[in-house]
Amino acid sequence: MTSTPPRQRTSWRSSIALLIPVAVCLIATATVSLGFVVWSAQGEDQRSLAHETALARHIIELQLQRIPHDQQSVTIWDDAITHTKLSFDQTWIENNLGVWMHEFFRHDEVAILDDKDRPIYAMAAAATIPAAEFEARLGDIKPLVAELRRLISGGALTAFESGRAEAPFISDLAIVGGVPSLVSVEPIVSDSGAITQARGTEYLHVSIVHLDAAYASRLSDEYFIAGARFSRRGGDATDRAVMPLTNAAGRFVTFFDWQRETPGAMMLRQTLPVMAIGFLVAGIVALALVDQLRRKSHALEMGRADAEHLAYHDPLTNLPNRAHFETALARSLAHVPRGERTVSVLMMDLDRFKQVNDTLGHQAGDDLIAAVGQRLAQFIAPGDMLARLGGDEFGILTTHTPGISEPMSLSHRIVEAIGKPFRVFGSEAFVGVSIGIATAESAEADWREMLRKADIALYEAKTTGRNRAVVFEESMNELLQNRHTIEAELRDALRRTDRLSVDFQPLFGPDRTRIIGAEALARWYHPAIGQVSPVHFIPVAEQSGLIGALGELVLRRACEFGARWPGTMIAVNVSPVQLRDAGFPARVFALLAETGMRAADLELEITEGILLEDSGTATDALRMFRAAGIRIALDDFGTGYSSLNYLKRYPVDRIKIDRSFVTQLAGGSVPVAIVEAMVRLAHALNIEVTAEGVETPEQLEILLRLGCNVFQGYLLSPPITAAALESLFEAERQAAQRPGQSRVA
Repeated sequence: MTSTPPRQRTSWRSSIALLIPVAVCLIATATVSLGFVVWSAQGEDQRSLAHETALARHIIELQLQRIPHDQQSVTIWDDAITHTKLSFDQTWIENNLGVWMHEFFRHDEVAILDDKDRPIYAMAAAATIPAAEFEARLGDIKPLVAELRRLISGGALTAFESGRAEAPFISDLAIVGGVPSLVSVEPIVSDSGAITQARGTEYLHVSIVHLDAAYASRLSDEYFIAGARFSRRGGDATDRAVMPLTNAAGRFVTFFDWQRETPGAMMLRQTLPVMAIGFLVAGIVALALVDQLRRKSHALEMGRADAEHLAYHDPLTNLPNRAHFETALARSLAHVPRGERTVSVLMMDLDRFKQVNDTLGHQAGDDLIAAVGQRLAQFIAPGDMLARLGGDEFGILTTHTPGISEPMSLSHRIVEAIGKPFRVFGSEAFVGVSIGIATAESAEADWREMLRKADIALYEAKTTGRNRAVVFEESMNELLQNRHTIEAELRDALRRTDRLSVDFQPLFGPDRTRIIGAEALARWYHPAIGQVSPVHFIPVAEQSGLIGALGELVLRRACEFGARWPGTMIAVNVSPVQLRDAGFPARVFALLAETGMRAADLELEITEGILLEDSGTATDALRMFRAAGIRIALDDFGTGYSSLNYLKRYPVDRIKIDRSFVTQLAGGSVPVAIVEAMVRLAHALNIEVTAEGVETPEQLEILLRLGCNVFQGYLLSPPITAAALESLFEAERQAAQRPGQSRVA
């Protein structure tokens, strides 16, 4: 075979040197252009959605004002008093106060209540029905009737008769007979002033408009809202906007959803073909260049050395691959001098790599893997091997003096180095690394068994805190089996009703005595071993997919408790797995409706991990919760890298300072300055601050001085049962009712 002439080799290198900048510029231009167009389209769609939501909210408010306006055409009328209260005339009432309201204003139901709030006439669907039949619906509107009677007794009707105010009425959203409805209640009064009535004896006119398909269709036609509809379950379709509707008391009534306008997506559909054609032309030119270079390099690519290198090396990092690593490990074990040297395997897996990969893109993930490989290479001694085993997993094969001090020292240096920021696509990316270590001092050791042990140690490192190194011990096999046992027992406990319970840890205000709320905490009693610590079963639930069922159980118990004590904040931890479920918001609103808990009394605690993932589903859920009045708290604040960057971007009402900071508080200590900075930042953004893990009076005094709003910890109260907490609330209520005592909410 003739060798390639020097001139031809120079030409080949020049072609490569020319192509690389062209290809990089082409890819960068395409990426930036496409990213800008997509970003602009998404921004336009978000602005359109915000405008539509504001319009929909305004429309519902208009409907609540329109119904009482319709009623006033018949309720402020001397004849109405004459034919109802003074001389009951069924035919006249039907023609003027009942059926006419349906035919002219399209009200679905009408009722006349006497001075005892008993129905004396009722109409439904343009037909008179027995008044007794309306009794079943009366319970759903009694709060509105009672509120109107209170307004009348407070002088609202007197103000109207003297010309100082409009006629009093009450209108609100309500579920009447199981149907979400608009309800308005007005008194029947004189328009001339000739007929006087004793206060409290006025008859009342009730109008009900059902929030059904027909009414949604009328709104669509009147306000040009495409596909409007009302439903008790929020829509999961991405092309529909959803707005939860609550009444004046904060209780969920129904969802109002409609077909979204997506001008950004329309622009994207028009722009992408043009861009695709441009990129296609550029790609064809690039392919032509590549084809020319391929023809010239074919002979070189067929070389044995390059083929062997590709077979045993990772193309992204140019490090040895798994096959090469396993071969080298087997060779090292076969030749290790007995008692003189030790072979160790460090199995490494990056922490939080998926979040970086999903947030910045796969190309950024590849660049990060390459950068990690370069940083790890700095720690490899002559004769050792660094390999990329696949994905975000790396391995180090090292030979050293007997003992584990050298591999542990190497691991600590690696953890520290990988914890420093990486520059990727102009942004700082943060990852960590978990390391599993297995050692062998005998040539009889099996390389497969050694890799298995390193993998078990790596699993232990990831499940017990991450960003750390763990040396394999035989007991880890048993621990692994224990995790499988806990998972099976937890599945059984979730199917039963006598194993899992919820305790509540009280939350205290600055006065240190007043309980303003409580955090719901899962508890598991096992009949054989007693109480199982959440430290043991919560991680297993997250890893096994059981956290959804467990979280919903805790949320249900919390809502049941909160419904019994309105005005008390109940905090519930929410797993990222739950927030990533598109159906989770609907289940939360269904639980609130089922239990009767007010949305404003519920606080959902999330960790910054879900914010780092930048999940659209989770973000939409958080915004929907806040729109309904549910509060959002950021738990374990300050323990990660990105909390400060995300406080303005995401809807958060509260931050919880992690107990790791609180336990270190002492006069003049560095943690005091850190906590003070956190509190000032939160208050500057109108975010409340909760300090958890308060265990000493000194910690409490420092936190009070720094301006924390809420306190939680064993110094004030440990977690207690629901019954014990209710006893405390009842004691506070009784104390507030004693003479000379202020009322405690």
